[in-house]
Amino acid sequence: MLFNSFVFLHFFLPIFLVFYFTFKSRRNQNLVLLVFSLFFYSWGEGIVVLLLLLSAVVDFAAAKLINIGFKKIGLCISLVFNLGILFFFKYINFFIENINNIFNLSWDFIDISLPIGISFFTFQTMSYSIDVYRGKVKASNNFLNFASYVCMFPQLIAGPIVRYQDVEKELVSRIISWDKISEGVERFVIGLAKKMILANYFALIADDVFNSNVNNLGFYDSWLGIFAYTMQIFFDFSAYSDMAIGLGMILGFTFPENFKYPYISRSIKEFWRRWHITMSSWFKDYLYISLGGNRVSNFRIYVNLFVVFIATGLWHGASWNFIVWGLIHGFVIVFERLFPSFFSWLPSIVRWFYTMLVVMIAWVFFRADNIDVAMVYLSKMCAFEFELTDFFRIYFIDLKFVIISCLSILICTPFLWDNGFNYLRAKESVFRYLYMIFIGFLFLLSLSYIATSSYDPFIYFRF
Repeated sequence: MLFNSFVFLHFFLPIFLVFYFTFKSRRNQNLVLLVFSLFFYSWGEGIVVLLLLLSAVVDFAAAKLINIGFKKIGLCISLVFNLGILFFFKYINFFIENINNIFNLSWDFIDISLPIGISFFTFQTMSYSIDVYRGKVKASNNFLNFASYVCMFPQLIAGPIVRYQDVEKELVSRIISWDKISEGVERFVIGLAKKMILANYFALIADDVFNSNVNNLGFYDSWLGIFAYTMQIFFDFSAYSDMAIGLGMILGFTFPENFKYPYISRSIKEFWRRWHITMSSWFKDYLYISLGGNRVSNFRIYVNLFVVFIATGLWHGASWNFIVWGLIHGFVIVFERLFPSFFSWLPSIVRWFYTMLVVMIAWVFFRADNIDVAMVYLSKMCAFEFELTDFFRIYFIDLKFVIISCLSILICTPFLWDNGFNYLRAKESVFRYLYMIFIGFLFLLSLSYIATSSYDPFIYFRF
């Protein structure tokens, strides 16, 4: 079920909220949240919902084992189970394909579908077991609360990755107020508008370019396509995070922020402090630090960074494209660590330009069908030509493209929100009412797009 669907907005969410707010006790609210979350997940995944429940049972039991003294056994059970189901459902055919290629074998592929959100909920439950093992949180004694955390529909499918310690207290006692509900509704609507108005618009352009014959693309076409995809993936993914965080506010939960203006970064290191924050912090806390972090030799640090970014690439998908995408980021981060004085000497605008260039080049591998296509696409980006192609003219001269592109670039910076809308929102005056009217207009406009669109999943559903 999609947040940006007629069924969710007009049936599932209103009915859920009626049941949720009918009860005052947190236990009953958690029960409602769990039941509706299981229904939400089973709507598109069917029987696979049992895998989600099994994950909750295994990690709840593993944490109990850790708590009573069987620390290594409990942790091993959690890691083997979560990494095992992740490998089987997401990577087994990639493994078979590469074994066949290396050893010239002909093993059959396994006919299996990737459960939506598996990368997110396995990472969440693993983080719980590891945190119990490390003594950061206590093992839960209430399976209802824990299962509600694991299956919580607002952020179940595409994040942000919420750790148990983030919501541990709120599972038992949370504050629900009109101010938080109002703020949550605003955040949800902003996310919905990002998806329907901006992300989907850029998706049309990016898909047209990347689905065409790459050999027929020109210099301007290729840059148009990767610019559109750069905008699409940010607005698409941050939209889901905004909607998830907004829904959490309505229910009384505080989910961690997942994006903080990543496209204003002036280094790749800074980019990863701003992009998909919950995932990058997960890899830092549970993989990078476990490998030794910064406590080892410089050579080991560089190796650890490459391991982390290879894992980051694989987390996104079972493809060499994603591994190359991760390696590009890993290589540049190592390069930044080797020559920090050089980068600090460069003007800010130059550092920003270099960062965005690296990010966009890496996005080519992320979006292209395979590495060969990505390499040809990059060659088109480097083949400067004076003549504008027809493909480029169709979009670039279009006034709608110019307006939406300029608006989107502004939204990617703190200027529009921090110095604009948030200022108006905080004012107890006519500006506040104008802002609320604007939010209402965004919601109605988004609904009009939903009414005319077909099945429209978020990009990160496939991860």
